[in-house]
Amino acid sequence: MNDIRRTILWVIFGFSMVLLWDQWQVHNGHKATFFPSPAKPVAAASAPAGASSVPASSTSIAGAAPQAGVGQVPGTAAAPAPAHERIQVDTDVLHLTFDTEGGSLIRSEFTRYADLTEKDKPFVLLDDSASRVYVAQTGLIGGAYPTHKTPMAFSGDRALKDGQDELSVRFESADLGGVKLVKTYTLKRGSYAIAVKHDVVNTGSAPVSPQLYLQLVRDGNKPAGESSFYSTFTGPAVYTGAKKYHKVEFSDIEKGKAEIDKESTDGYVAMVQHYFTSAWLLADGIKRELFVRKVDTNLYAVGMITPVDAIAPGASKTVEARLFVGPQEEKKLEALAPGLELVKDYGWLTILAKPLYWLLDKLHGMLGNWGWSIVALVVLLKIAFYWLNAKAYASMAKMKAINPKVMEMRERLKDSPQQMQQEMMKIYREEKVNPMGGCFPIAIQIPVFIALYWVLLSTVEMRNAPWVLWIHDLSAPDPFFILPLVMTGTSLLQTWLNPTPPDPMQAKLMWIMPLAFSVMFFFFPSGLVLYWLTNNVLSIAQQWFINKRLGVLGK
Repeated sequence: MNDIRRTILWVIFGFSMVLLWDQWQVHNGHKATFFPSPAKPVAAASAPAGASSVPASSTSIAGAAPQAGVGQVPGTAAAPAPAHERIQVDTDVLHLTFDTEGGSLIRSEFTRYADLTEKDKPFVLLDDSASRVYVAQTGLIGGAYPTHKTPMAFSGDRALKDGQDELSVRFESADLGGVKLVKTYTLKRGSYAIAVKHDVVNTGSAPVSPQLYLQLVRDGNKPAGESSFYSTFTGPAVYTGAKKYHKVEFSDIEKGKAEIDKESTDGYVAMVQHYFTSAWLLADGIKRELFVRKVDTNLYAVGMITPVDAIAPGASKTVEARLFVGPQEEKKLEALAPGLELVKDYGWLTILAKPLYWLLDKLHGMLGNWGWSIVALVVLLKIAFYWLNAKAYASMAKMKAINPKVMEMRERLKDSPQQMQQEMMKIYREEKVNPMGGCFPIAIQIPVFIALYWVLLSTVEMRNAPWVLWIHDLSAPDPFFILPLVMTGTSLLQTWLNPTPPDPMQAKLMWIMPLAFSVMFFFFPSGLVLYWLTNNVLSIAQQWFINKRLGVLGK
């Protein structure tokens, strides 16, 4: 039994070392040693005309013929592209850049969030540059109508003035196919949600029935500055009342295996990454087709198509939508649309993570500091699990107390493994010790602490949030590695307090594993390290007290 256990532990340890070395190579800018993946180039947003085109539906909503792609406007493909202008619009929380080609939103900067690597610059989410493509587009299909490639005239304010609560910017196309499209973006003070009104005007002499598409297009690269030592989801997400929240991997789109609801009358589409998201929202009750697709080399789209219905000559119809571009602040997302808070992804432990975040937020409301809120939350959890931990540590203390007897027996019977096992079980029965007694109480708590790990990893409020002294950003690694070093020390102290395994090899491994595990914490956000450190310190205090009470301290 011991040999099997030892083999399993060595396999786990060896595999962990392989993964750790592989990620270390990636972290230092080298190609992965064991699990290499080819680098993906970013397609330029303006390169092929169809690079950002909306897919034609297999069964068109309005019954129109399938389109080749809105990036290629019939009758105008051969015409030279007219000059287009980039318009900057500022509010108190957003610096936005629009393109008069299609009236698309092509860049967003957040004034309240600093860049991960260049702290003096605002964080950029949407972008259309040589290195990144991530844009929000809308347009019409069903004919030779205005699309996100159509030149538009701009009008409106470019900055939110003092005392002003909102501003509007307007993009108006020329007549195309007897239709004019007018987009009006309305931005409000303090808000990351943008109201987008689409006025579709029939300027021709016959009724028209266009369809409106709303899409988010981005490259498949991971966000810049993301850690190699933990992984968060980046990619499209779709929410409907029927299927609920559904993430879509870029690799599934690449292979044609993406599975989403194709039609719905509620929900949203989004592009998700660590801490931030963008999403197109339509009011419930509006019929829509949902799509995800690859549109070019390393370029992917998620979006919705909704019918505008028949418009008589000289008449117009309006479609209201909202575009969210901002941080994953859970309470604000909940207030904006049903299910939107799910873009803050807690994985399969959401049922535990959401109440933990609620409690963490309440503690922050009282303490005013996210670092001390983490400490307080761990203290409350340790109090809640006090008796479970007491049973586990008492069992470990008993194991530690009988350890000299077990070691003597192993030395005496080292040439008789079978007799050794029988004698060991006899000692456990006589001393009324359960060797697994220290595991079960702790195992019950593991899901709670994993859920808390994801809460801390996913909470955007940790970005740029200070704790004390040298910790100025709980979402960034400790700049002086003080917390990871202290945490490593506490991990080793816990190992000393635990019973020594009878097998000498296992005993050595129990000292090596905390050291190997602690290496990752040098690159983890300091908020996560603070959480583990606090948990270690409280566990050590309780374990030390129990060991001293049972007289096994130092044995």
